[in-house]
Amino acid sequence: MKVKKIMADKIQKPESEWQTCLTPEEYRILREKGTEAAFTGEYYHYKENGTYVCAACGNELFSSKTKYESGSGWPSFYEAIAEGKINYIEDNSLGMKRIEILCAKCDSHLGHVFNDGPKPTGKRYCVNSVSLDFNKKE
Repeated sequence: MKVKKIMADKIQKPESEWQTCLTPEEYRILREKGTEAAFTGEYYHYKENGTYVCAACGNELFSSKTKYESGSGWPSFYEAIAEGKINYIEDNSLGMKRIEILCAKCDSHLGHVFNDGPKPTGKRYCVNSVSLDFNKKE
């Protein structure tokens, strides 16, 4: 996968401000690139129709129509809702070569994308539930 970074209408706040508007767990995952425990996230088994948005800024990220059961322990999607909503950054931490996904609007950590997903894209966007909020379709 080609690594790319696309600028959106950026939200820039000092980390001290993020600390006051996010819970400690949200801050650890969204701003410090943490990971929630597998199979524990609110949206792992979630089945409602609607749109998944960034928990930090509300940027639309994924449609429930692209969510699938990957068995990974985290909510998984086979594509982003639109081009330019997610930034892709090479991540060579922990002795692995991965592609980190960040919210393009506020640079919050979402998770990683892998090339082992289903058709039609072959992608698996593996996302922390803590990184997401959900807007139910009316």
